[in-house]
Amino acid sequence: MNVRPATEADEPILRKLWEEFEAEVPEPEGWVPDTWEKAWAGIREHISSGIVLLAEEDLPLAYVAVAAPVDGRAHVTDFYVRPRGRRRGMAKALLREAAARLGERGVRYVSLEVLTANAEARVVWERLGFREVVRTMVSELEPLAARLESDEKPPSFGSIHVQTDDERSVARAIDQFVPRLGRSRGTTITEARNGWIVVYDELCDRDRAAQRRLAGELSERLGAVVVAIALEEAAVVRFLLFERGRMVDEYLSVPSYYGPLPRVDELALAANPTLVARLTGADPARVRAVVRTASSPAELPPGPELLAQVAGVLGLTGAEHGFHQE
Repeated sequence: MNVRPATEADEPILRKLWEEFEAEVPEPEGWVPDTWEKAWAGIREHISSGIVLLAEEDLPLAYVAVAAPVDGRAHVTDFYVRPRGRRRGMAKALLREAAARLGERGVRYVSLEVLTANAEARVVWERLGFREVVRTMVSELEPLAARLESDEKPPSFGSIHVQTDDERSVARAIDQFVPRLGRSRGTTITEARNGWIVVYDELCDRDRAAQRRLAGELSERLGAVVVAIALEEAAVVRFLLFERGRMVDEYLSVPSYYGPLPRVDELALAANPTLVARLTGADPARVRAVVRTASSPAELPPGPELLAQVAGVLGLTGAEHGFHQE
């Protein structure tokens, strides 16, 4: 393996490597693709004042381009290893030489950008010690403008599903517990359907804590399995699963929707397929396939659609609306 500085005479080689990278890792939706002419202008500048290296083994297999250091920091603008050169130490050899040259120029920090969708590359960089310090976020303009026109949060609603046919006992428990929660404009109790009775309450639509308390109280009073499910801010789906008054599982489709969480807490908000299957009769394979978590609502079906899918897997009917729509 040979690692050497690139020159302007290597333009055909660098162009081929750049084009292969662009084909393998296309720009995100909404980005205007770069042209070689624009990319070459930057690489030529890096050849002159920064660092551009080629790694060869009979033929060129990889390259790295680093902009001229500024204030002790250098930024990697380009990095690509052809598939045949991967997992053979070529990437490390290329970066090792670049790091040595940067060290001679007094560089203390090295930065780079990687697409969120490029999971394989992110793993490589993280293993080498790179950490996220800036996150670029993107939104389509039209839906953004629509959301900005209203100062109100998108609506939330929920329903409570009690695994019983005893409507009279559910009604008595509701009469006792709802007044303790706060001021509610009304409660509706459906007849039993497929072994579940559905409770809709106006206060529980707008207050997740109230919904949680009421579901727990119903589960304890009736000794029943209870599912409290909700669509929050028209974007994320949550359900709480109770058994004999104890909450045994909680799911939130986007665990970090309301703010960053420790990794262990994110994992805790994923559904437990085995437990869900035991208590609701759902197919564990379908729970794994449908009741998924993600880092953004955009990575999942739209909120109402996901709510319908999750409810369907759990065998719940009437979860697609709350008290106001009942």
